[in-house]
Amino acid sequence: MSDKKDIRALTKDQLRDFFEKEGDKAFRGNQVYEWLWSKSAHTFADMTNLSKETRTMLEDNFVINHIKVDDMQKSSDGTIKNAVKLHDGLIVESVLIPTKSRTTACVSSQVGCSLDCSFCATSRLKRMRNLNPDEIYDQVVAIDNESRLYHNRPLSNIVFMGMGEPLMNYNNVLKAIDKITSPEGLGMSPKRIVVSTSGVPKMIKKMADEEVKFKLAVSLHSAIDEIRTSIMPFNATFPLKDLREALEYWYAKTKNRITYEYIVWKGINDKKKDVEALIEFCKFAPSKVNLIEYNPIDDGMFQQAHDEAIDMYVNMLEKNNITVTVRRSRGKDIDAACGQLANKS
Repeated sequence: MSDKKDIRALTKDQLRDFFEKEGDKAFRGNQVYEWLWSKSAHTFADMTNLSKETRTMLEDNFVINHIKVDDMQKSSDGTIKNAVKLHDGLIVESVLIPTKSRTTACVSSQVGCSLDCSFCATSRLKRMRNLNPDEIYDQVVAIDNESRLYHNRPLSNIVFMGMGEPLMNYNNVLKAIDKITSPEGLGMSPKRIVVSTSGVPKMIKKMADEEVKFKLAVSLHSAIDEIRTSIMPFNATFPLKDLREALEYWYAKTKNRITYEYIVWKGINDKKKDVEALIEFCKFAPSKVNLIEYNPIDDGMFQQAHDEAIDMYVNMLEKNNITVTVRRSRGKDIDAACGQLANKS
């Protein structure tokens, strides 16, 4: 690993200052910034409108810690999973999910995860480190390129539902989204980005205060504290009462509907009382519920609920005028489905 500074940690103004100090024109900083972000250059040699001397000077002073797609797996349903190697040799995974009308990038925000959800493969890795903004950005660029290559269309949506808890890497995730949505970056609409959290109340309020424009999803899975704590132990620290208060605050500030991600497991949350608690939890702000198919992670403790239980959820939610969608998982054959990332590596 190099001890040179990663050039992408510099702002455009800092790049302009650097060139002025080197006795060059400030606008060279603009050129380099464009190469780094909107053109996603991997090396200084790629920056063909700079002189050879300038490129050598940059090489002497900086590195570009670009990610490398170490391994790419393609599912029978068109889903693609990338094992992404970072500059320090650590690996994260990201996924391209295609449908008829869109392609979605599911990106990681941490190596491992800060939280301890017992049904998720990633949580077993524990958190090794947070991803930098450029490492998150690079995952999106790689998937955009794959979308164009394999599906003949640019990436349309991004979900922060890969490895890690995005709100435990708050600053870097927001900086990455800033770059992704900037005209000087990828120029994507923030309305096409969803940040999914297991529920960190303080950070949800902070996002609301900062008037972010992207959408919020909450990985809920139970609206009964005792059950939620048994499957998501951090719920003891951030109980449903605190989460609900933070989400009320979010809605009051942003007027953005909340999406609840919800898996129904056999014998855990497949009773009528579970649906009643969820309906009650949904009432304080406009929301929708995505019922997600469970993808086993080999230990048998969690099993997908019977279809009757799913039907009960759908019927009861709809009767209470709560929008509900049943999401079938994609990419299961390559362990790219929800909850499976890092299952085999």
